[in-house]
Amino acid sequence: MLDSPEFDIATATEAAIALQAILAARTHRKKIMGQDVLIPGQLGSALKLPTIISRLGSKQSSRREQGLAQFQELWATLSHPTRNKVLNRIGWYDPKNLDWEDKRSNRRPVVDPDADPAPNPSD
Repeated sequence: MLDSPEFDIATATEAAIALQAILAARTHRKKIMGQDVLIPGQLGSALKLPTIISRLGSKQSSRREQGLAQFQELWATLSHPTRNKVLNRIGWYDPKNLDWEDKRSNRRPVVDPDADPAPNPSD
């Protein structure tokens, strides 16, 4: 994803916001005064995602670049399932991994180089 030419500050912002939502959706149980309470995930705050998102949306290009660099460092530490959730949420996909029937795949059928060529109708 990060090596793609389409990955820019706008895409990083979208991915960081999606990551923040995904991490906030993780909940854990805590007992407060004898009752189980679900607490929303705080991992996004611990990873300083609000700061990264703020920098990505800054008017100063140096701050945006700094936010992009921070997000790239953070992205490298994420697990593959978390990365896939983020990519699915922002609508990114690898066309090489799609099924032939998927409308988004622009792949051509696999041709066996050892197979006989199709017969020429003019013969």
